[in-house]
Amino acid sequence: MRAAATLILTGLSLLASTLAQSQTAAQAPADAQHQQSRQERPQPGATSPPGPNQQPAARATLPPDSVTKHSMLLPDGRVLNFTATAGSIRLTNLENGAPVADMAYIAFQLADTDRTTRPVTFAMNGGPGYASAWLNLGAMGPWLLPMDATGARPSAPAVTSPNAQTWLPFTDLVFLDPAGTGYSRVRGGDDARKMLWSVNGDIDSLATTIRRWVEQNNRGASPKFIAGESYGGFRAPRIASRLQTDQGVGVNGMILVSPVLDFGRFNSTSGLLDNVARLPTYAAAKRANERPITRADMRDVEAYARGEFLDDLMRGLKDDAVVDRVSKRVSDLTGIPADVTRRYAGRIPMDVFLNEFRRAQNRVVSMYDANVEGLDPSPFSGRPAAEDQMRLGLHAPIVQSMVSLYHNELKWVVPEGRYFFQSTQAGRQWDWGNRSSVESVSAFKSAMALDPRMRALIVHGLTDVVTPYFETQMVLDQMPQIGDPSRLRFEVYPGGHMFYSLENSRRMFTAHAREMIEGK
Repeated sequence: MRAAATLILTGLSLLASTLAQSQTAAQAPADAQHQQSRQERPQPGATSPPGPNQQPAARATLPPDSVTKHSMLLPDGRVLNFTATAGSIRLTNLENGAPVADMAYIAFQLADTDRTTRPVTFAMNGGPGYASAWLNLGAMGPWLLPMDATGARPSAPAVTSPNAQTWLPFTDLVFLDPAGTGYSRVRGGDDARKMLWSVNGDIDSLATTIRRWVEQNNRGASPKFIAGESYGGFRAPRIASRLQTDQGVGVNGMILVSPVLDFGRFNSTSGLLDNVARLPTYAAAKRANERPITRADMRDVEAYARGEFLDDLMRGLKDDAVVDRVSKRVSDLTGIPADVTRRYAGRIPMDVFLNEFRRAQNRVVSMYDANVEGLDPSPFSGRPAAEDQMRLGLHAPIVQSMVSLYHNELKWVVPEGRYFFQSTQAGRQWDWGNRSSVESVSAFKSAMALDPRMRALIVHGLTDVVTPYFETQMVLDQMPQIGDPSRLRFEVYPGGHMFYSLENSRRMFTAHAREMIEGK
């Protein structure tokens, strides 16, 4: 481990404990955009041919940065003039100058503005193991790819159009691809890979990349914001704290999209809080199938979940009357047949819900949005056998749209370069350390306390099964008030994990983000 322990990114000493974590028991994440199969991790030094989503050994350097100018007519008649930069930032070993990683990014900056004071938002997705294309093409960037249920098919046209809800009018945008995703490349061999694909090493590399971009582009005086989706939402508070306390970069605000803030609190196989957290989402899926809903329509279920439901769960399994009562109420709220809810004593696991919710129609629903359905290839199976329609149905259109964007608009072509929208290798080999203690609540509270001017916007979708909105509500309820309560805003929109796939939810999200960034 001597070599691993001396890996130091430019301007940043990595904790030795981060690099010395065990590599033999890494668990695959259970939250959004990253349901990886559980496989044994290769031992350090082992080699094998790259799999379908694995990167070959990185050899060729990435091309020089490409700067292009664009003028875009938006659907509402506005004209956006902006500069796009596709490029990379190299992270190196401070001791010997050896390359560690090339971190690819896309930056969009509005023309004819004072860039030294204009807000800039750094955005990333999750996984771990996903590039930032979800937020880029689905919500924030100037080009929009349809990501609703009709677009969630591998053969759907990979055709983008101007995004009327782009954030570019009120903030410049920098989309970051973590090491091993997109065109970002690990350059330092096994030791670098172990460090970069770990909880702390990942935060260090992204914080360093943000600082380097800020310094290279003279944006030290700009208000800075960190936006992250799913595991990216877990990253954001830790990155903000690391920038504040280690890198010397102030952060004005965080936007957490469908985040997981605490991996230990809700993921115990014998715990009760996971059932409480998911019940409002299950019920929202049923109601949204019947009529349009908002969070206000779920208040009765939330009250039941944190009250009578939790009380009955705590009474245990030995009282048949209690089990019958819970099972019937859960069946009524979710639409899951009563014999199924009774079989599970009202404690419905996520995979059972996905399989049973639309079983009568031979459909399996997406964990990312329970209102997006896929055909069931094994309708007589007791467990879901279908690929997730929302996640994998969009995989091909997103990949081809990003490749087209790089080639045709950004003029940045990577030789012998595959675009890794998802790196299953990174997800499978991720070093979680002690998974039950992995959380970002502490970093969130610390960052907000250290800077009384910092603001936060946390957003979720009603029908997101994999990162339920009520889980985050329960986390926030246990958080003390830190300064002015108006600094923290929590919003829940119609839709799922990628709620921005729905036009109205995307519009509300953009409006709330603008208010937060502009300090309104």
